[in-house]
Parts: sequence; structure tokens; C-alpha cells
Amino acid sequence: MATITKEFLSASTNGRGIKIAATATPGTQIHAAHATAKDEVYLWVTNTDTVERKVTFELGGVTAPDDNLTMNIPAGETILVVPGLVLSGSVNVKAFGAAANVLAAFGFVNRIS
Repeated sequence: MATITKEFLSASTNGRGIKIAATATPGTQIHAAHATAKDEVYLWVTNTDTVERKVTFELGGVTAPDDNLTMNIPAGETILVVPGLVLSGSVNVKAFGAAANVLAAFGFVNRIS
């Protein structure tokens, strides 16, 4: 029978937000998936700027569009951007934004083993 545990994002300190400093690939490290277990990833992005900003998530690679999720985050808003995608095999989740240090990623993973 599978076991599910809720985990912090690996780049987070005790569940705190991760400031997205990168403005191009490779992005800021957000999470490294488990080597063998499945990580069900949930991510929100908050935009602290006064204008809409684009954010790109790199899920296991940098090839567009295969590995990328890109969306615009309205000024002053927090948006669910990764709604439970399942990753494994030690793949990295990274992110970069249209401007440095105005976007932050928050979230958790449900680790299924």
C-alpha cells in the first residue's frame, strides 16, 4: 500500500517562500523530486510588483515547450501555477521571471512511496 507524506519544497526553508531571482534559464531552484518516489507538486506564485510579470517553470529540463510552464501573474496577486503534477527521478523544478526578486514561489509536495 502506498504511503503519502506532505513535504516542504526542497529549496524552501521550513515552508517559506522561495524568491525567484533568475531572469533566464537556468532558473532559480525550487524543488528536486525524489529519486524513486513520486512527488505530487503544488506551487503558487505571488507577484509583489506593481505590474503583471511572466514566470516560467522548468520541470526537469529547459526545452520549450516540453519542459516549460509559462504564465503571467497579475500585480499583487498569488496564483496556483502547478496543480499537482507528478515528478520523480531526481528531476529539478526551476523558475525564472521577467524581473528579478519580485516573484516568489510557495508550495509543497505530497510524496507517494
